[in-house]
Amino acid sequence: MKRLLFPLILFLLTILEGLALELLPPDLVMGNLLIVPHWVFAFLVYMAVFYDKDSTYHSVVYALLFGLLIDAVYTGILGVYMFSYALVIYIVHGMKKILHGNFYVLVLLGIVGIFLADLFIYFIYSSIGLVDMVFEDYIVHRMIPTILSNLVFILLLYPMTAKHLARWGREQLTGSSTL
Repeated sequence: MKRLLFPLILFLLTILEGLALELLPPDLVMGNLLIVPHWVFAFLVYMAVFYDKDSTYHSVVYALLFGLLIDAVYTGILGVYMFSYALVIYIVHGMKKILHGNFYVLVLLGIVGIFLADLFIYFIYSSIGLVDMVFEDYIVHRMIPTILSNLVFILLLYPMTAKHLARWGREQLTGSSTL
């Protein structure tokens, strides 16, 4: 059942990312701020911190698959989100080996991860000429609102997710299953 649960959650979050801006107040969306929901990425950070062990890379595999899905559904160029999400989740997974997986580490890795993923996406798009936004405007009008809005999502997701993922990660080692 858990083998189907993670793809189902990630698929649902992929769909909800497209609807996220419709849920925000129009005054906020119509302003100068560009908010990009990275909810799939945020859940992948949860997986990397609480579910994956040092020798398992489930979150990286899901980052590749759902990054490609996001590219296919929401962008016109394949591979940008796939590469960015997978690389940054791999970095987060490596940093998790050094740090103990708890709430503060999750918040730190979530902020750093969203910063790096969005920065990689910006650099890739600007290098191929799809984005002509000045870097300072990008930081002020897109990066900061994106990090803050996704931080709210990470904080809201914590009570519902962290304990389950940690328990499922332990069960993965023992081979037992309660779901």
